[in-house]
Amino acid sequence: MLPLILTVVVFITIVLVVFVLGAALVTPTSVLGARLRALGGQAQRVEVKPALRERIEQAIDPISKAIPLSPSDVSRTRAWLIQAGLRDPIHVNYYFGARILAAGIGFLAVALISGFDNLPLLIGVSGFGFILPRFILKRMISQRQQRIRLALPDALDLTVICVEAGLALDQAMMRVGQDLHHAHPDLSDEFHLVNLEMRAGKPRAEALRNLVDRTGVDDIRSLVGTLIQTDRFGTSVAQALRVHSDSLRTERRQRAEEQAAKTTIKMVPPLVIFVLPSIIFVTIGPAVISLIRQLGPTTGGH
Repeated sequence: MLPLILTVVVFITIVLVVFVLGAALVTPTSVLGARLRALGGQAQRVEVKPALRERIEQAIDPISKAIPLSPSDVSRTRAWLIQAGLRDPIHVNYYFGARILAAGIGFLAVALISGFDNLPLLIGVSGFGFILPRFILKRMISQRQQRIRLALPDALDLTVICVEAGLALDQAMMRVGQDLHHAHPDLSDEFHLVNLEMRAGKPRAEALRNLVDRTGVDDIRSLVGTLIQTDRFGTSVAQALRVHSDSLRTERRQRAEEQAAKTTIKMVPPLVIFVLPSIIFVTIGPAVISLIRQLGPTTGGH
């Protein structure tokens, strides 16, 4: 009975705290204070309510700061968020706030359902809620990298055409980014950021290396290495891109052949677990039943 009462008290306390914070955020200015300022000859200033995003940021920021983090952890998480396509710095607060919130929700759910008696379940569900946002972030990163990897051959073909038509590499990348905006928006955004950095005064090599850091795709890393070497030695960009495109397609074909070769090995566990027992029961089962029927009376007689 005591754990249930304690759970109800904790729940009511959390509800009251959330209600007080919400009331503090949405309560307008005092009418009495506005009248006093008007009587004193001061101009009444209309307080603009903060936007919904600002309110969420104000609520999430203290929760996200509850975890003591080192600068290396923050920078690593920031790099992961950028690779997932979340470039706003406030997304770091959203991420850590989501981890704390998911852990708290899991803890409260277990506490309300089974009480505080099952301590391993409380710790396990809270830990799962704390790890779940990181798993989702990793999943977003892998999906985005896969989309960029699939879009890269089309981008290379268009870049070769633009360079052979007489455009410079910067203009070719900008044109390719515009043409791929609807078909491959992720790679188009990355090319757009590369052009913005070069317009801001960054060297081309540094902007291309930033492209590798933002994507984390091995094919992009090899492409950037080829472009940097071409720019350094003054060779033909079109020829280098054409050779790299051919090698990239060869690697894609080899990667597909590797995945196809792995399918036979991956099919063995499902066959052994699900198909083989059924085949054994169907083929040997009737014979075993007949054998038991034949030997049953003899065994019973002795």
